[in-house]
Amino acid sequence: MKTIHYLLIAGVVLALCFFVPSRSMAQLSISGQLRTRSELLHGQGSPLSKGSKPAFFTSQRTRLNVGYKGYRTQFYISAQDVRVWGQDASTNNRVVNANLNGFMLHEAWGEISLLDTNHTKLGKEFSLKIGRQELLYDDSRLLGNLDWLQQARRHDAALIKYSDKGFTAHLGFAYNQNSELKTGTLYNGFPNGYAAGTNGIGTMYKSMQFGYFGKKLSQGNVSFLILKDDFQKYSLTQAGVKTPEKGLNSRLTLGPFFQTKFGKRTNLTASAYLQNGKDKDGQSLSAYMYSIKGIFEVSRFISIGPGFDYTSGGGSGSSKNRSFDPLYGTPHKFWGQMDYFYAANGFGKGGLSDLFLSSTIKASSKLSIQADLHQFSSAAQIMNAKDEKLSSNFGEELDIIATYNLTKTISFQGGYCTFLPTSSLAQAKSITDPQKMANWAYLMISIKPDFLK
Repeated sequence: MKTIHYLLIAGVVLALCFFVPSRSMAQLSISGQLRTRSELLHGQGSPLSKGSKPAFFTSQRTRLNVGYKGYRTQFYISAQDVRVWGQDASTNNRVVNANLNGFMLHEAWGEISLLDTNHTKLGKEFSLKIGRQELLYDDSRLLGNLDWLQQARRHDAALIKYSDKGFTAHLGFAYNQNSELKTGTLYNGFPNGYAAGTNGIGTMYKSMQFGYFGKKLSQGNVSFLILKDDFQKYSLTQAGVKTPEKGLNSRLTLGPFFQTKFGKRTNLTASAYLQNGKDKDGQSLSAYMYSIKGIFEVSRFISIGPGFDYTSGGGSGSSKNRSFDPLYGTPHKFWGQMDYFYAANGFGKGGLSDLFLSSTIKASSKLSIQADLHQFSSAAQIMNAKDEKLSSNFGEELDIIATYNLTKTISFQGGYCTFLPTSSLAQAKSITDPQKMANWAYLMISIKPDFLK
């Protein structure tokens, strides 16, 4: 039935293209994306045990985006199909488990301007945006669309937006339910399949409220985020099954973000966040993180700079959870392309120290090459099964990514990444007899046509 609904939507859009007067057509936009990614995995996400074989597959994202902008209103819908080549039998349609995220509605929102055009023409904004939408703020560390993942990330939310003279204020609200209930509001946020949050959190929030306040500077911007997400309390059955029960565990995260430019060639980005309240399991939470990164433009073609990220963590037996969770951001962008940390595959609660060096080479107007080197360490002491102290060193990762833009709508991206894991990392990830080296390579082709603008 969902497929039929989306086909009807596409039919209506095509009809509008042919029958709507030309004046209205200027307000209608239709675009798409076909993105394939072939990957060779030999320890991506976590080290492989000796004897384990590499994996190879091709995944594909196919999107159709339709937008409309009229008097004091905007409307946008993005339907997508995500699957692995061969996931469905060649003569059958959609025979796999729905948790593999095949055909879905990625975005569907409407935005209403609460100001007349005589104000918006002057650059002022005051609007209400409601529906399924991506949330992207600052560098996407805590709130991002996770676009690297073929499914990406979105939220069902309401957003009040205000901006004027370089100042921005957004207030966001979300309240989740599994279905249209006749009584009660208990929410089962324990999905089977891909984890809802970062670091294998595996639990979707029941409600979320956030405030974002930003100000443009002459050489950059500064902002402050405060976010509260609430998780349904639960009880465990004898079989270990989680059953929702009355009450919420509320987590609060807040902190500033700062980005500026010194002279013409040096860029600095810094952020720091505190996290407290209760975690999804009801344990008291006291955690923090901070990050700083500098980039120096050596020339028009080369830029390079160091950075340091630190997320707090705690050892076992602590009465408080001291492990910072980076919420609903884009961990793939920060903690190594191989996704060893704060992605779906967890690494315990010890926190992370990441000392890195980033560089970009613009070989031509169409070709760019990015190379990053990371030194990862645990933020907390690591102990083995015999209660012996291990080194905090997790290992080193080298990421080399090349992007070539054939045209404005066609791009190729290829990457090779390698990780040299230590016995401490194997202990944190519960890997026995790990291989000494992990590798990952991929080739991604993206086609993003604009059918109508």
